[in-house]
Amino acid sequence: MFLDNIQSELITSSIVLVIFLIIRYVLKIFIKKIGQQSGINDARIGLISRYTTVTLFLIFILFIAYIFGAEFKDLAVIFSSVFAVIGIALFAIWSILSNITSGIIMFFSFPYKVGDKIKIHDKDAPIEAIIEDIRAFQLHLRQDNGDLVTYPNNLILQKAVTLVQKDAIEDFGDMH
Repeated sequence: MFLDNIQSELITSSIVLVIFLIIRYVLKIFIKKIGQQSGINDARIGLISRYTTVTLFLIFILFIAYIFGAEFKDLAVIFSSVFAVIGIALFAIWSILSNITSGIIMFFSFPYKVGDKIKIHDKDAPIEAIIEDIRAFQLHLRQDNGDLVTYPNNLILQKAVTLVQKDAIEDFGDMH
């Protein structure tokens, strides 16, 4: 008897679930295709896929709540309260959020890839190194002397960066 009362909601929820699973599948393929075309490593592609899945899940929950009778004003109050609490809690760790956001931006528009030698023009601590890994929060850079430098994603987007040409590296090696 209870199931009879919510049968239409269950059918609608099932349809929405199938639609979201299809969207998730298509987005994962799209993200993987963009990542591979850009020469991005699989770990970074997986990270962006997880971000996308979490976002889709939250949207799915919103749809399901609406299907089962929650009104927009009720949902708005709940979400604004949740986001206010999250915003206050995360304000203290804005740097982490900044690095995650920068990691997402870098996934879609970073012109460098693993294996490229770059020069970061920082007046206090200039760095010239090879990109070993691009992670959610930082780049791993290997300097010529073997030192590993972790460089925050948010800073790499704020600094001027030059790609050191491979020919210039080889010419430089011939000179020594």
